[in-house]
Amino acid sequence: MLMRTDPFREFDRLTQQVLGSAGTWSRPTAMPMDAYRDGDEFVVAFDLPGVAPDAIDLDVERNVLTVKAERRPVGKDVEMQVSERPLGVFSRQLFLGDALDSDRIDAKYDAGVLTLRIPVAERAKPRKISISAGEDAPRQINA
Repeated sequence: MLMRTDPFREFDRLTQQVLGSAGTWSRPTAMPMDAYRDGDEFVVAFDLPGVAPDAIDLDVERNVLTVKAERRPVGKDVEMQVSERPLGVFSRQLFLGDALDSDRIDAKYDAGVLTLRIPVAERAKPRKISISAGEDAPRQINA
């Protein structure tokens, strides 16, 4: 049997149980994430340790990406000795600007990390525009 005495941790756990700070589908808890640009794509990584891949839901509607995940209890016939990891629903919404191609999002889940790769839309990439000035030869400028 595992025993641990930490009165502050026990107080936090009891507070979470009483106040219901674990997430539910109607009131989910936020999940930690990192987001950065890598060349012509944005990468977003969500920490979801202990979440089964079938308990993760990704939706895009009107350029809003919604990530929902649920960490479920171990089992019904289990006598829990120590329970410090939060259970319930975790959710995060991100606004994807018009510069991103939400139709080509790539999602991978490995080692408890959900990684999304969102390419920059072709229309948002820098391009050259030709300009003709009267009878002169066309010139190019950077846009």
